[in-house]
Amino acid sequence: MKYLGLAYYNPEKFAAMAPADVQALVSQCPPLDEKMRATGKMLVSASLAEPKDWVTLRPRGGKSQITDGPYTEAKEMVGGMFIIEADNRDEAQRLAAMHPAATLGEAGGWGVELIPLDFFLG
Repeated sequence: MKYLGLAYYNPEKFAAMAPADVQALVSQCPPLDEKMRATGKMLVSASLAEPKDWVTLRPRGGKSQITDGPYTEAKEMVGGMFIIEADNRDEAQRLAAMHPAATLGEAGGWGVELIPLDFFLG
């Protein structure tokens, strides 16, 4: 089964961190990402651009209306995503726990949401 992992952060908490702390945190991410890739179970992994660069498309009168920014207003924002393939939920949780947002970044409000995918075109 395939799972979508959404890596969250809290923009206010992250912005309040000292630049040196941010750099120290971010520098720990590549080895964790590589460990996750080395399992052979990661299908896709990406960091997302800043929310100021996002656009939202909504249906209005049979056409797409495009507006700036994220669709929802929240204290936490999605900062990255990954798709993994796992034999069961326990394995998916073990794999997702390798992601930097699941093991680091408490000061920046990091966390991971793991969502089973019902349908996936690969």
